[in-house]
Amino acid sequence: MKKILLLVSHGAMLFVGFALGIYLLPILTAPEPPSAELMAAAEADQQYTGTFIRDLPGSDFLHWGEGQVMIGKEFISLKGKVAPGPDYKLYLSPSWVTDEAQFEAAKASMVQVGDVKTFEDFVVKVPATVDPSAYSTVVVWCESFGEFITAAQYQ
Repeated sequence: MKKILLLVSHGAMLFVGFALGIYLLPILTAPEPPSAELMAAAEADQQYTGTFIRDLPGSDFLHWGEGQVMIGKEFISLKGKVAPGPDYKLYLSPSWVTDEAQFEAAKASMVQVGDVKTFEDFVVKVPATVDPSAYSTVVVWCESFGEFITAAQYQ
């Protein structure tokens, strides 16, 4: 019985350590937030604004965002925070999405803009082939785990 308890307790600690590693690694390896100059350039480029709301139906205590999103022809930026995590992608969607199911249903009509690598403030360069005015919503999605993080409607 003692061996079984040891096996279970050690297995549980291994699982906890692995889960903490997945959560903490992106925080430890995240680059510095964008410079004040880059944030100012993104703000000057803005054509639309939206707000990441922390309590969307698809968000939870590990998957959330909050703050003002600025959308322009060259940059999409955030003055705020997103929950730390791996492999975040920024999408533009023609429809408002608030959870995983809506994201998956609308993904074919979305365009992936780029990677979100910082968790406090970010600036993502908009590819020249993408026209933000053709969309209405900015979405942050965790590609690795298929998790909805947050969204903001801007038009």
